[in-house]
Amino acid sequence: MIFYNDGGETFSHWGHFMGTNPIIRTLEIGLVAGFLIHIIDGLMLWKSNRDARPVKYAVNNAAANSTWYSRSMGLLGTLLLIFLVIHTSHFWIPNRSNQFATGEELNLYQMMLETFQNPVVVLIYVLGCISLFWHLLHGFKSAFQSLGLNHVKYNGAISFVGTAFSIIVPILFALMPISIYLGWVK
Repeated sequence: MIFYNDGGETFSHWGHFMGTNPIIRTLEIGLVAGFLIHIIDGLMLWKSNRDARPVKYAVNNAAANSTWYSRSMGLLGTLLLIFLVIHTSHFWIPNRSNQFATGEELNLYQMMLETFQNPVVVLIYVLGCISLFWHLLHGFKSAFQSLGLNHVKYNGAISFVGTAFSIIVPILFALMPISIYLGWVK
């Protein structure tokens, strides 16, 4: 919505819709709960794997059995969590705080224009999107496998859709701060 050349009117319209629609607000709570469950589940899986083999192998050839990003989910997930804390502290928390205090929404479009003038913030967002790419690339396929959909008949399609999703979503997210920083969006 920031790519419409209307001074942020479309973005603000949809931002208002997202911030005031009770269905979206309910889904937002579900999303936060899902993140918390995902984080706790990931930590429990990490602990279970560590406890299953407390002594490291004499020869570790992990690359033969898995990709580096599948072995780095803890690191990538931590980077994403840090990114989400930064993101919510820049936009979500100030806007919600202002809504509770005054009943009015902040101009999120203007906040984005100001925030993404800082190259450090833009770099953090781009790195967050890169982490999101790797996390999704592994997670999409793993989710289907965990649900029991691991079959030669479906694996190719799941892999294709997962890879496409893992590329498209982070690129679109990264384009926002990059476009603002480079002056493509004003």
